[in-house]
Amino acid sequence: MRLLIIFVLFFISCEKGTPTTLSDEPPTAFSGTKNITYNNIQVDVVIDKPALKEVDVLIVFHGTVLYDSNIITAANNILDNFKEILNRDDMMIVSVAYPGENLLLGDNIVQAEAALLWVKNKANEELNITVKKVFLAGHSQGGYLVTRLNTMHPTNGVIANAPGPLNLVYRCQLEESGQIQSGATCTKLKNVYGTTSVNPTAYMQRSLLNFTTGFKSDILFVQGLNDSPIQMYSWPTFKQDVMNCVNCQNSQFVEIANGEHASLFTSPIAITAFNDFINSH
Repeated sequence: MRLLIIFVLFFISCEKGTPTTLSDEPPTAFSGTKNITYNNIQVDVVIDKPALKEVDVLIVFHGTVLYDSNIITAANNILDNFKEILNRDDMMIVSVAYPGENLLLGDNIVQAEAALLWVKNKANEELNITVKKVFLAGHSQGGYLVTRLNTMHPTNGVIANAPGPLNLVYRCQLEESGQIQSGATCTKLKNVYGTTSVNPTAYMQRSLLNFTTGFKSDILFVQGLNDSPIQMYSWPTFKQDVMNCVNCQNSQFVEIANGEHASLFTSPIAITAFNDFINSH
């Protein structure tokens, strides 16, 4: 008899809508690292989720890291940088710890794409949330990746700060001639393709100058005009090529006079443009 009463009370409580599953529990905040998989591609992401059931998502990408042992640190740092300038506390930020040490520049677009598609198609179930809008944002090589992703998949908007490398032919020629110090990016390309004089096409195909058309979503570019000479050498050409695009969504350029490489995070003008862009989309 006692068991029957308990069952009846339980049935009545369920009928009244009392939460009985984990999915019905109040949303909680979450901060931590998660290894995600999409289409058999794995990548680590650092997630900062507010205590909300429905969220807009900002997916962010760090700049170049020489050793993959440091990419989780880089992902945490860039998450903090974007969180500091974001004027909202209701967005989930997903920072992608994409690899690079053992890859040619640009090959990590595979991991970058996997992270984007995971957020779009699997985060709802795996994090017990409802993803609404999705934005991409990246700094330096991260800006390179989000610009390329914008030629592949639509989102609600993209922000790229000092995206590059813009022109690997120019950059790697300087290294080959000894005008600047050799670096890992050009050395790895040279080991596969030979020098820029032997195979310039291979270098240009991986340069961001090769990805200036077909933008599927609106994009905001931020560039400090006191960035490195290598970046600024090709910036006017890159900007003009994007402005000439006839099959792109809207592109916006914010150039910061005397701004350095990280102008998005230091310039009030850039920070305002960043937030206005997100809030208007």
